[in-house]
Parts: sequence; structure tokens; C-alpha cells
Amino acid sequence: MQGNLSEIDIRSILQLIDLGQRTGELFVKAYSSSVGSNIAEPRQHFPAEPSWFVFFLSGQIIYATPSAGSLSRLRDYLRRYKADRYLETIKVPSVASVNAPEYGYLWALLEKGILTPAQGRSIIHNMVRETLFDLLSLRRGAFIFELGPALTPQLTTLKVSSLLAKIIQQIQEWNQFSPYIHSAEQCPVISDPVQLKKALRPNIYNILSHWSDGQTSMQQIARYLNRDVLTVAKAIYPFVQKGIVQLLDQCSKTTMVKKPKSLQRETKIPKVVCIDDDLIIREKVKSILNENGYEASILSDPLKALGEVFQIKPDLILCDIAMPELDGYEICAMLRNSTAFRQTPIIMLTGIEGFIDRVKARIVGATHYLTKPFGESELLMLLEKYIGPGLVINSQVERILSKNPEN
Repeated sequence: MQGNLSEIDIRSILQLIDLGQRTGELFVKAYSSSVGSNIAEPRQHFPAEPSWFVFFLSGQIIYATPSAGSLSRLRDYLRRYKADRYLETIKVPSVASVNAPEYGYLWALLEKGILTPAQGRSIIHNMVRETLFDLLSLRRGAFIFELGPALTPQLTTLKVSSLLAKIIQQIQEWNQFSPYIHSAEQCPVISDPVQLKKALRPNIYNILSHWSDGQTSMQQIARYLNRDVLTVAKAIYPFVQKGIVQLLDQCSKTTMVKKPKSLQRETKIPKVVCIDDDLIIREKVKSILNENGYEASILSDPLKALGEVFQIKPDLILCDIAMPELDGYEICAMLRNSTAFRQTPIIMLTGIEGFIDRVKARIVGATHYLTKPFGESELLMLLEKYIGPGLVINSQVERILSKNPEN
């Protein structure tokens, strides 16, 4: 199986391998518009564009890697286990195939007892997710899948279906950082230490200042802290927006990413009110909002809600439709009759998915309509569309950067 990504996307390729329970090796090569797409040519004839390998056993992923053959990624992951120094002392093992040298070194560390199996699995899981994040973001390129014996030995296998949904969601969230952040290989550097110190607790400031040296990429920081790169980007995004932290391109340490003045945001936490008589929905919404930098006010009594909304003065209102005594349509209509909330985005929440209900919501002035049950990504996309991303403040940056959980 081979072809161009203009004909089929990476997601579909992975799903086909999964459905067919194939064992073998997927090679993917990125190319620009000026590059030819004949992947049947010898691989050494390809220009110096990024490429990747993904290894499968019966449709499940064993391991995935960029094809550069460098051990720098493995060294980054070993650093948190204080095992990176051992790379210089071991010989290239026979298990290291031409296309997967770091996999062989990882196995040598396991065999010598320098890493535990749990640590090895954690590293491989992170490597696979990191590689798939790059691959699923790819739009131009060519691929070839070759059937063959599995990469051996196997420490772990990962199901394609369970990985795809989460990584695609992460890519969607990542794209919302544009134009401030465009690559995981960008290197943060603090341009206004005074303002950053004011915004953060001392221990969190120390973490950021230590890694924000203009030479360590966000991808590397994620590896050192045992976090995915999206989480790291979320932590520094508000400071990049305000110009407190700037990003350098890893390939050119002197080139700064300019922050468009027209896109500067006010330094404040967006306020969101949720009116819903369902406790589960209220708690779910509150958790999502608080974790993503929004100030959440959760109201359960629709009769009291109107008065409280005027006191809170939110930037956006989430309002359930089916409530006793006063339904969401009535609340929305009353708010729209006030000049204070004539322009405020109002999103209706309901388990009813009917055309008439959507029309009624529009008639009373609702901005949008979200059907229950909804996911975190659906809610956040609407919030960011109408009031922008949340502001990551002290406690959230601390939660993101200070913990170092094992997968």
C-alpha cells in the first residue's frame, strides 16, 4: 500500500492498517509543493524533508519515530529518570534496526536494569503519541506501508482507535494557538521578567525561567516534565499573547515571532455563567471552565439567576432550556431586553435536538445552541469563538508545570 496524502490522509491509513490487522512498517515522508511525490524511488533520493516510521503488530502500534536516527529524543526522555548518561556507555545492540536505533538503545537500558519495564512503556507511549501528533498534522507528503516481520522484541502495543480521537482533539486545540504558536519546536524566552514574576508564584516562575532560555523547545520541555506539548503550550500561551514570553524558531535562534498588536487581549479572566438545574451538568461545566482559565459562576435556580447575572456581568452565558418555573427561552428573552446583555453571547444547553427548538432559540436571541451530552472540546471551541481562550493563572500554571506524573 502506497500513495500520496492528497489521495488519502494519515488517519485513514492508520485505520486501514488497524482494520486489516497488518504487521509491518509504515514510512511517511513530508514534501513541499516543489518536491516530487514518487515514493517508489529509493529513499535516499528523497530531499531533506521530515519523515517518520510507525511499526505495527497485528494492526497495533509497537513504536513510532522520526526517521532521522538521532538519540536526542530518547536522551530527553531518559533525563527525568537520570538515565541519559548511560547512553554513552552502551554499545549499539543487535535489536536496533536501521530504522529504529533509539528502540534498540531503550531495550539495552531495560536489559541492564537501568530502566524498569514501566518506565520503558511510559517512554514508548509518549514517543508514539508525539510522533502521531506530527503525522496527523501533516497535509502534504507520501507514504508506503510494507508488510513484514514485527519489530522485536515488543515491550507494549497501542490500539490505533484509542489514540486517534485524543490526538486529533489535541491538534484541533493546538491550531487555536495560531498565530502566536505554530510549532512544538519553538523555544520560549522571557522578554519581560518583571511582569512574569508578578503573574506567577516564585516556584512556578523558577520553572519557567529555567527552561525559557531560547534554546530549549516546547517539545523538550514537555519531555522533561512528562507532559504532552499541548499542555506546555497552554501554560505559556497567555504570556506569549501579552508579549511577556516570546518564541524563537529553533532553527534560527535570532528570529523572533512577532505578536500582532491587533490581536492583543486584555489581561483578564473571561467570566462565564452557567444556568442549569442539573447538578451533573453544572459540575461538568464548572470543571471544564476552571481547568481552562475561565471564571465560572454556576447557578441552579432560574428565578434567582437573573438577578445574579446582573451582578456578575459575565462575558458569556450558558443557559439550559428545560428548567422548571422559568425556561431558558424566557431567560434569554429577558436578558436580551436589557441593554447590558444585548450583545453578550448566550449559548443554549439542551438535550433536545430538534429544528423547531433551534429556531425558537434564535428567535429569542440565542447566539448558539449546544446539545447534551457535549464534550469538553465542543464547549471550549464555542467559548474561544465568542470570548477567546481562557487565561491560565497561577494555580493552573502550577498544576501544569509543577507535577510530574508517570503515565
